Amino acid sequence: MSIARSELPGLEALIGFLEGDDIEFPSLATMLAAAASLRTERYELAVAAGREVTAPTGPAAVVVPLLAGPDSAQMRQVRQAVMDAGNTAELTDVLGPHPLLAEALHVRLSEAGLARADRARLFTVATAADGIILATVGGEEAVQAAGITGMLLAARLAVPVMAAALDQEGSIASIADQLRAAGSEQLALAPYLIGPELPEGLLDEASKEAGCAAAEPLGAYPAIGKLVLSQYTATLGIPQQQGSSSL
Repeated sequence: MSIARSELPGLEALIGFLEGDDIEFPSLATMLAAAASLRTERYELAVAAGREVTAPTGPAAVVVPLLAGPDSAQMRQVRQAVMDAGNTAELTDVLGPHPLLAEALHVRLSEAGLARADRARLFTVATAADGIILATVGGEEAVQAAGITGMLLAARLAVPVMAAALDQEGSIASIADQLRAAGSEQLALAPYLIGPELPEGLLDEASKEAGCAAAEPLGAYPAIGKLVLSQYTATLGIPQQQGSSSL
């Protein structure tokens, strides 16, 4: 959120959670209600001050799912919250697939010593993988979407990249076997996930199942903030250098 704010000064970027609802972790429903109330309050204050203003139109908030790829279970909850908010919010698509996510995956792999940091300079790492398992959650739909970003990552690393589902039994092991059968000897697991949506311990289990090391989730990589902002501005049809609303 800090990255998105720095890219668009004046942006009111807020976080709503799908689990829990308290001061530290407010629910998405709570944040949507707050955004709608704030817009109404500002309009009423402007009218009371004698300013010439028109009644607010359009969404009071734009909801950007913090997901790299499709996840039907998570998106079902997001859509329900948006529907329950009435006509006060607009929902965007998930962040991927996108070339910036391939860049983020590359950086996370290089940080873990599992990929070359700069292909142009032919910088080699002794532990660099010659086959990448792109691990996601969300079933087959998520795997297919991850495969698109996987192709972009493969082009950056010049090694085979195949997507697998962390939440499908046997998926990780099956892809690991396919990569090894194709000639890859040293594999690496690259989480195609922001992080919070990843069940605790699942990545460690997948790493053991594949018999290889794993990079960190994408987390707060700068490209994530930029993609969030891009979804927001595209939804409202405004240039990224302008505009201010709730996110």
